[in-house]
Amino acid sequence: MSDAIKIRLQNADKTRSCGGSLAHTLYDPHVTILLNGELGAGKTTFLQGFAEALGVSGHITSPTFALEQRYNTKEYGELLHVDLYRLSPTQAATLIAQTDEHPGIRCIEWAERLAVLPHGPTIHIALRDAPEDSREVEMHFEDLAIPTHDDVLRWRQEVHLPENVAAHCNAVSDLCDTFASAFLERAQIVRPLALRRAAELHDLLRFIDFHPGSAHLNTHITHDDHAHWARVAAPFAGMSHEEACAAFLTQKGFPGLGDIVRPHGLKGTVPITVEQQLLFYADKRVMNDQVVSLQERFADFNTRYTRGEESVEARTWKEECIALEAQLFPEGPPR
Repeated sequence: MSDAIKIRLQNADKTRSCGGSLAHTLYDPHVTILLNGELGAGKTTFLQGFAEALGVSGHITSPTFALEQRYNTKEYGELLHVDLYRLSPTQAATLIAQTDEHPGIRCIEWAERLAVLPHGPTIHIALRDAPEDSREVEMHFEDLAIPTHDDVLRWRQEVHLPENVAAHCNAVSDLCDTFASAFLERAQIVRPLALRRAAELHDLLRFIDFHPGSAHLNTHITHDDHAHWARVAAPFAGMSHEEACAAFLTQKGFPGLGDIVRPHGLKGTVPITVEQQLLFYADKRVMNDQVVSLQERFADFNTRYTRGEESVEARTWKEECIALEAQLFPEGPPR
């Protein structure tokens, strides 16, 4: 399965901003971006925003006559920008074949000139005119494998995931849907399906961190459950439930989804991509299976883990979450 989205772009500023948001949802450092659209559709403007967000210094121009331009990024090595507008299909295929081993991100304008598309992780982007002097961008992500909902249900059954933990995951995934819709409405790229699947699975191995008094133990747990969890957890010895779930998904062939899940806890890797940030934030907005405020959720943390007192560590976590909320939703989170 793969993600596909459509976004309405009212003007050039929105096109540039949308392009910039693409830099915050990258999961493969060697991805090829295939960009299609007629002259004046906004392809170069989109890539200018993308390059700027990647830390490219200087102005990005369309390499129609030079055929290709190379730029250094801050985190992703060299950005290669190729333009096939003046080339025949044979010439285009030859040029692209020469860049197949490019170690960084490869952006190909006028990719419709290619009879055979490049292999490997790709993001397909098409810009076209839309009503009321606006534009529409349609994107298909073929760089991150996504499991089916049936996979989710089967894995939950395989690990004996408690019903209340599954209900929490479902509530987080529904909230992630709301957040993804809000991002797309304001012309910011996000991967709704990948985000939902990550949310459905983020606590798949939550039992690794179970301890007496945890709210996750509200349901009846049998001796057989504990024995089964011990067997499931054995390959992930020494890992937190976040790390273990990421490793589990990687073993199943979904490493990109594991990347989204890994930093959703309060400790560990800092969320970087927009999907990581939204999952991290949504998880802190759901108490059991109910959406609450950050203040309510952290008050519950204090009640369960520190007898109602706020530790310095808990205060720091809460402040980080409040700052992330303001970053993600400057005008307030959607309800």
